[in-house]
Amino acid sequence: MGTRTRSAASDRQKNRQTEDRQTEGQTDMSFYSDAATEDMSDELETLGWFHCDLSRHAAEALLLTNGADGSYLLRNSNEGPHCLALSVRAKDSVKHFHVTRRGNGYVFGFNQFETLQDFVNHFANQPLVGSDTGTLLVLKCPYPWRVEEPSIYESVRVHTAIQTGRTQSDLVANAPSLGTKEGYLVKQGAIVKNWKQRWFTLSRYELKYFKDKVCDEPIRSLDLRSCSAVQFDYSQDRVNCFCLVFPERTFYLCAKTGVEADEWIKILRWKLSQIRKGR
Repeated sequence: MGTRTRSAASDRQKNRQTEDRQTEGQTDMSFYSDAATEDMSDELETLGWFHCDLSRHAAEALLLTNGADGSYLLRNSNEGPHCLALSVRAKDSVKHFHVTRRGNGYVFGFNQFETLQDFVNHFANQPLVGSDTGTLLVLKCPYPWRVEEPSIYESVRVHTAIQTGRTQSDLVANAPSLGTKEGYLVKQGAIVKNWKQRWFTLSRYELKYFKDKVCDEPIRSLDLRSCSAVQFDYSQDRVNCFCLVFPERTFYLCAKTGVEADEWIKILRWKLSQIRKGR
């Protein structure tokens, strides 16, 4: 029994040695590949429009909310350690394209680039991208990973513990896209100066209002790129009022509380500041 055990152990050791010799080249290649990946990761961090681990959904929300037609960014893809994704806004949608890191270079479509600088220069000199569906996209401006956010924050006064019975698994993340807002406001009519409650939604550079929250079609959509000012208004016989100034008309709106009115004004002003910056 002892002789068979030692013989089997000897056979296993020989097999391991043989496998080690057969895979020695592969092991070395894997080592250098990991090192190259780490170097390239450090290299990508110097790129102002590389958003690292930004998800596909977050990239779409970011470009649709704050970007413009032709805005683009580079991010890691979840398809593998050597895979990247180029996300490009095309009007009201976002298209995603594969970018592969190979050795010390990058592969995009049928093009191979030996360095990151060659890859970046390609987008500066040849900004036209064609998709499988035949859509042609023009890459106009990279979307920076450092961007301003609307400064709508409250100061923390109390943060204490209460027993709710909930656990960490109950805390499901569910948040709107950056720079969006919705809620009921009371609006003054254009001709008959009466006040009616309407449901308002703010997304990208559009402020829409509906007859009610359940309605699918808006009564009107306001393009904030034509708005010149947003400010508190004290000319009406109502409290918590503010107005949006457009060339053809000034819209008067009222919120339920002063805090809510202040939130609307801050985020609308932030939108206008982004428009003036060309974002």
